[in-house]
Amino acid sequence: MPTEKDKARGVEQVTCATHSAHCGGTCLFKVHTRDGVITRFEADDGEEPQYRGCARGFAQRQRIYAPDRILHPLKRTGVRGEGKFKQISWDEALDTVSGEMTRVKETYGPASIIFKWSGGSLGWLQATGAHLRLLNMAGGCSEVWGVHSFEGAVFSQIATFGTVATANTRDDLLNSKLIILWGINSAHTILHTPTPWYLVQAKEKGARIISVDPRYTPTAAICADEWLPVRPGTDAALLVAMAYVMIREDLQDQKFLDKYTYGFDRFKDYVLGKEDGVPKTPQWAEAITGTPAASIEKLAREYATTKPATLLGGIGPGRTANGEQYHRAASTLAAMTGNIGIHGGDAGASIWPGNHGIYPYLKPGPRMPIPPNPVEAGAPKRKNEFPSWNNYMTLRTGQIHQTKVADAILRGKAGGYPADYKLMYVINNNYPNQYPNINRCVEALKSDSLEFIVVMEQFMTSAARFADVVLPVNTCLERYDICPGPGLGFYGLMPRVVESVGESRSHLEICSALAEKLGIPDYNDKTDEEWCRQIATGSPDITDWEAFKKAGAHKIKLDEPFVAFKEQIEDPEHNLFPTPSGKIEIYCQRLADMNDPLVPPVPKYVETWESRNDPLAQKYPLQLVTTHFWRRAHSQFDNIPWLRELEPQQVYLNTKDAESRGIKDGDTVKVFNDRGTIAIRARVTPRIMPGVVDVPQGAWYDPDENGVDRGGNPNVLTRDEHSPGGAYPTNTTLVQIEKA
Repeated sequence: MPTEKDKARGVEQVTCATHSAHCGGTCLFKVHTRDGVITRFEADDGEEPQYRGCARGFAQRQRIYAPDRILHPLKRTGVRGEGKFKQISWDEALDTVSGEMTRVKETYGPASIIFKWSGGSLGWLQATGAHLRLLNMAGGCSEVWGVHSFEGAVFSQIATFGTVATANTRDDLLNSKLIILWGINSAHTILHTPTPWYLVQAKEKGARIISVDPRYTPTAAICADEWLPVRPGTDAALLVAMAYVMIREDLQDQKFLDKYTYGFDRFKDYVLGKEDGVPKTPQWAEAITGTPAASIEKLAREYATTKPATLLGGIGPGRTANGEQYHRAASTLAAMTGNIGIHGGDAGASIWPGNHGIYPYLKPGPRMPIPPNPVEAGAPKRKNEFPSWNNYMTLRTGQIHQTKVADAILRGKAGGYPADYKLMYVINNNYPNQYPNINRCVEALKSDSLEFIVVMEQFMTSAARFADVVLPVNTCLERYDICPGPGLGFYGLMPRVVESVGESRSHLEICSALAEKLGIPDYNDKTDEEWCRQIATGSPDITDWEAFKKAGAHKIKLDEPFVAFKEQIEDPEHNLFPTPSGKIEIYCQRLADMNDPLVPPVPKYVETWESRNDPLAQKYPLQLVTTHFWRRAHSQFDNIPWLRELEPQQVYLNTKDAESRGIKDGDTVKVFNDRGTIAIRARVTPRIMPGVVDVPQGAWYDPDENGVDRGGNPNVLTRDEHSPGGAYPTNTTLVQIEKA
């Protein structure tokens, strides 16, 4: 952190800092400042392994000094969604927000306050926990459940393994002889720094890499020896057919299955058709997935006979209706091949939760405590609720799934919800931009049901436009925070490199000020930096705070790559899996007890709504996927000029689909269904399978006077429903495309 004397002298200062912007990675930078202003960034050039940043990290300077930053508290002057505001003082803003919170609580009860959150910059301090502490101390609120990124994976991993701590560190990829990238495009989404670097090294070392994806991604182009296209929502069918080949050819690791798993025979009966009379052959799967039967057979044999092998399960295939079955099936195949708990293998589960520090060797010190929520404490347990996977981040509590927030606002108690919702408290969340069926979300935000909306933001996003009061939040380089590093494991410091731009404040500063207005005297007794120091030095790994500040990160030194479940495999008698059976549950009694055919106790292919076989496909014959984009982190960075130069927002469609519609590359087209229409540029390419189109998620919603979204946001088209286990359906949508 530059001193005042250095600023006055115009001396250039260099501060080491971590960047964790919900982008899939956590990277290290050297931030150069002069006279209290950031001038440039350098990548990590320290000892290996390095955590080098992507384009989003290097674009932080444009984000911090963007001309459209919200610099002052704002109060709405026009109708909701119109985007008309006037500047007000912090005192007026805090008085208004605290006054409305008190009025609504006293008039309707605390359950009428709905807390809408998401990730933002992923830290242990400036995040959901700080606000949930405030709301709970003020009487409670209605929470929402369902992690957009990986709720299907969370549900499946708890059912199968009893935990979401299922990922090996990325350096273990160097021990693999075969790597299957299932729905992974780490060239754009990183998926733990430095995953792309280790994939390249593994390839150079001789590992064979196969990409399973509806698209021929940049990652496949760089790394893969083979591309297997698969239709959206059918991944479980492909995996089940691979299991059929292994079973019929006696390729499964039966000793592993007998010793470490529970219920394989019941899965086997389903696969062979003894349960329903339908053998799950590669030919059966080809008709469903579009993947050639011969390719399925080859992949099954290769995965079963190459050891060690890694099935890296991406989370995109699980963001489908019934996406839980993809995750359950992938983990079952990892068990069938005996690749769980060994170097060079993998559990076949989602690889994302490592971003939240779900590694046993990361042991941070005490964080800001969150008292129980009085509203949720007495709520009935949901049928699909498993124990929370992280005591600090209460991501699975609440009675309202995130996809159903609009429905809950519009229908309230009359619609079967626990309360009528009158106040919406929004942090780190671009609602409605990032949630299915935007037009339904807008209807809810404009309704008379909501009496007050407060949004904490940095820009005039889609969510901020609907706020009654907007509170300006600063960026991760204008405040202190601390975060876990994924992929290899480290503690990363996000220090205050420069003073806050305008009147923006940190989340903790805002919560502390609101607590004072609400008459909560014991909300906080530390500064941002003091909390970070406690979290860092309270761990057994960091003893010198000043040295940690100077380095910007503390990299964990392990004797060998970390392997999830290694103890359970090497010494099962003394290290049971945290499941009811103590084993990997291919058959899960907890799922059987739910008595829901869409969540069977063994992994199955369950056809999605709006599949290619749905009668609706006669009207809307194309399947939509909403992928993650290298120029954005969800909707973050979409307004940054440097990143917009990388690639325009466009719909990717196969050459055959374009030709049959008279569409040429670069044409403006309409993508539509019964839920809405977007106008967007066409990108005609053979690098996506016929019948599938891709509109990257995160583009800022921008409707014209006719309601056509000119921003190209695919959530105008997606359905506001979720799977029984909580999986989001953003890759389960039928659409049509016409030349505009």
